[in-house]
Amino acid sequence: MPETESTASNFVREIIAGDLSNDNNDGRVVTRFPPEPNGYLHIGHAKSICLNFGMAQEFGGKCNLRFDDTNPSTEEVEYVESIKEDVRWLGFDWEDRLYYASDYFEQLCQWAIDLIKAGKAYVCSLKPEQVREYRGNYFQKGKDSPYRERSVEENLDLFARMRAGEFADGEHVLRAKIDMAHPNLNMRDPPIYRIVRGVSHHRTADKWCVYPMYDFAHGQSDAIEGVTHSICTLEFEDHRPLYEWFINNLDVPAKPQQIEFARLNLSYTVLSKRRLLQLVQQKHLRGWDDPRMPTLIGMRRRGYPPAAIRKFCDRIGVAKRDGVVDVRLFEHAVRDELNQTAPRVMAVLRPLKVVIDNYPEGQVEQFEAPYHPEDPSKGSRKVPFCRELYVERDDFREDPPKKWFRMAPGREVRLRYACLLKCVDVVKDEAGQVVELRCTWDPDSRGGTSPDGRKVKGTLHWVPAAQSVEAEVRLYDQLFTVENPTADKEKDWLSHLNPASLEVLTGSRVEPSLAGAAAGTRYQFERLGYFCADADTRAGTLVFNRTISLRDSWAKIEAKSKG
Repeated sequence: MPETESTASNFVREIIAGDLSNDNNDGRVVTRFPPEPNGYLHIGHAKSICLNFGMAQEFGGKCNLRFDDTNPSTEEVEYVESIKEDVRWLGFDWEDRLYYASDYFEQLCQWAIDLIKAGKAYVCSLKPEQVREYRGNYFQKGKDSPYRERSVEENLDLFARMRAGEFADGEHVLRAKIDMAHPNLNMRDPPIYRIVRGVSHHRTADKWCVYPMYDFAHGQSDAIEGVTHSICTLEFEDHRPLYEWFINNLDVPAKPQQIEFARLNLSYTVLSKRRLLQLVQQKHLRGWDDPRMPTLIGMRRRGYPPAAIRKFCDRIGVAKRDGVVDVRLFEHAVRDELNQTAPRVMAVLRPLKVVIDNYPEGQVEQFEAPYHPEDPSKGSRKVPFCRELYVERDDFREDPPKKWFRMAPGREVRLRYACLLKCVDVVKDEAGQVVELRCTWDPDSRGGTSPDGRKVKGTLHWVPAAQSVEAEVRLYDQLFTVENPTADKEKDWLSHLNPASLEVLTGSRVEPSLAGAAAGTRYQFERLGYFCADADTRAGTLVFNRTISLRDSWAKIEAKSKG
């Protein structure tokens, strides 16, 4: 497992440390990450993964990966495999502790029968809408089902027939007998088992016609696995009394403690499974792995390093109340990690041709360029230099404003690792667009400095025209234009989608060292940002995703002047 350095508050850590100091649970720490395999994991799940695995690691315990697969209507093997891949990608290992709630179906069913025999569960034959009506609300007490006083024998018979598949979906439901006047609605005779027929379970196929409700299966699965600290998100706080009721009323092998923490909410992002599904189904995005998605599979494709996600989750801490984390904190963690690990290379996204008039035709020389200026251990590569180059179109102004230190007529700039270069003429097409710059170089400035010590403020990146490799570059930005896309209930949240969240550039050029870039490899394109080779990259076809931009001081100055 990865090592993490905890820097933020974490009340869960304090609880576990207190239990250990009091020798609770015989000094054991067992946590679990229990996803439902009904969708792809997102950044919010990453917080739970890091917390559960991280606490187990920190205290010398174990963390299980368990799939709470109690709803065959929404669960698929595809999701199971993607979740396992995501957990591994984040850097965590469940070793031999891979479990499924479906492993325990027989035991759970027996425990349901035990509740019936103890007079603490009954088969209710109310229609679903009647069950909701009888339940009441926060201001009105519920009322007893007319089937609440069925005999133990009748309940056992009906439940056995439910399991045998004699009844249609919704015809009966097994409910716990607790208190229909309880102030917590979750305690008002909650359902334990419902009938689900005609749907094949991804592991048990058609063996079962009844399935346990999540609230019933969850705590008992924890107990079977010997979980000591059942860490879950805040929406389960009101379910804790029910969690404890089942544990206390069944002969379970352990009594785990449920602890709730605030889920991760990120600005300019939606993390609702329903809304993410809508984005995919309505084709607002290309799929679950679209790099604009907050899914882990999408983040992986975009190029976010798993170490950055772990650091981010640690830095924001663990809260007891919901809040919204500024996405810039996440971006800071990504930049911080990539700044340390990504090799520097040169790419030109919007090429503008440069011809060096006083450089010999056909001559090529090599300039040494380090992959990381602060880490010599990363090595270096040679970048070919010749008469014709490409520079970034945005680095040229024919009529430059004040404080412009990049290329302009009569101005001298430094080409990174290479030389000093002066623009002497501008070539335009029939429409008046600049298509080529004619320049001269100072042969004595090889490496970027001149013997006479003259000062040149602007340094540009570049690539050789003949040896550079063409690439498609996908520039990703925030998916939404407002911090909280779902805050305005009067407005469709989809209306806040950012129409500029993706710009595709064809004809970009990258230095020759990237010719064999493998999908998933991360780089810093000098002066432009951090990029990752996309999964669409093939032999002879390079595709790069912008993971995140660098701070651009001139862009801020220019935007301010226009405002």
